[in-house]
Amino acid sequence: MNGDELVQVFEGQRPRLVTVARRLLGSTVDAEDAVQEAWLRLERHGAAGIDNLAGWLTTVTSRICLDHLRSRTARPTIRWEDIPVLADPGNGPDETAELADSVGLALMVVLDMLTPTEQLALVLHDVFGLRFDEIADIIGKSRDAAKMTASRARRKVRGADAVGAGGRRADRRVVDAFLTAARIGDLAGLVAVLDPDVVLHSDTPGGHFVMNGAPQIAGRAAAFAATSATTLPVQVDGLCGVVSRAANGSAMSLLVFAVQDKRIVRILTLADPARLASLDLPS
Repeated sequence: MNGDELVQVFEGQRPRLVTVARRLLGSTVDAEDAVQEAWLRLERHGAAGIDNLAGWLTTVTSRICLDHLRSRTARPTIRWEDIPVLADPGNGPDETAELADSVGLALMVVLDMLTPTEQLALVLHDVFGLRFDEIADIIGKSRDAAKMTASRARRKVRGADAVGAGGRRADRRVVDAFLTAARIGDLAGLVAVLDPDVVLHSDTPGGHFVMNGAPQIAGRAAAFAATSATTLPVQVDGLCGVVSRAANGSAMSLLVFAVQDKRIVRILTLADPARLASLDLPS
């Protein structure tokens, strides 16, 4: 296979490879970079000795993604302007969600709960249909170990109310309890509805910061609630959220909650006034 033919074959595989990488990394930019690195490796290696070029490219791209996940120190940037924020339907019917083709906020939250190998095993098998022997080769484990890894990840996803395994109304009750406790400064009540290992990701004018642990996040929530005049329940890409507004009606923050086993496991917040002003928030 000459160089032109190799390029043609690779370009034919590129859309599928980008889709795989995007689902693993949660970022189109990172996915494009991973696929470009796969091309550079193919260019250096050549097609000689490769019986299944599509499979080879999938394996190489997946390994690049796995290395990226293992070395990642921060979650991918959330493009808040691409995420729908809708008024909460209240007592309407529950909705369900699956791992959609797009990179949604719910998917990012759920995958954030998994280890890199769990993410890869789940996505490659359940979404893209790779065999466990192929996945085992990518993650460097036996076929049985790869199968167990995917099974463990699947149980976590199924147990995560963040993607609809539970009920939206049940999630909302947990979030309402959190907000009520925050408003009255009930630290014990806040800790009761927070998972001990809860993580808060916040986008502010000063940048992105992360806070871990129920006591720390409870204290921050109580202090912040004292500055908020009103809160409006919303749904953010299928997750329970709330818009907090100041006395003059301006949006102070958008909070999104992931609930698992009747406790909040992730809180994502946007507290940048300029970015909030650019969103179409319910009033």
